[in-house]
Amino acid sequence: MISLKEVRHIAVLARLSISKKEEEKFKKDLSAILDYIEKLKKVDITETKETARPLSVKNVFRKDVAEKCVQNLLALAPETKDNYIKVRSILK
Repeated sequence: MISLKEVRHIAVLARLSISKKEEEKFKKDLSAILDYIEKLKKVDITETKETARPLSVKNVFRKDVAEKCVQNLLALAPETKDNYIKVRSILK
């Protein structure tokens, strides 16, 4: 169980201003967290492989190629130049 003195010290380190009521709440919450960590320390992980991610990751990128829809869009544009839609200049 964490003491109120330790809770106050943690609050000072975190630059938190906490009330007496909050001290009691944090004492209870921090004690529960530390108890859970102690439980986790007892878990046997000798047969567990190390991993950076729980799921396998693969490259999801595809080639950047123009598809038919681009040609359809260009065909609908009032004016085109070199496979681009030509627009009026907005900067002078």
